[in-house]
Amino acid sequence: MSSTRSTTTEITTVELDCSGLLCPLPVYQAGLALADLQPGDRLRLITTDPGALEDIPAMARQRGDTLISGSSEGGTQTFLIEKGRGL
Repeated sequence: MSSTRSTTTEITTVELDCSGLLCPLPVYQAGLALADLQPGDRLRLITTDPGALEDIPAMARQRGDTLISGSSEGGTQTFLIEKGRGL
């Protein structure tokens, strides 16, 4: 698992690579990363857990975050989540 941070004029995007981790760890790690962000900041999550295709959108809804995009290609799932004002 690795993490990087980049900032544009007002939006911070953190990348979290959870490749190799299985449920519930990608959801747990994503939740921790989102908790450290400000509303409007974004998390780019990379995972290889096929269950994340259902788990990550559900987590975003429950937290009040916005799932901007989600894709699956070659065994890797990538999500872009914008932190909402919920938590």
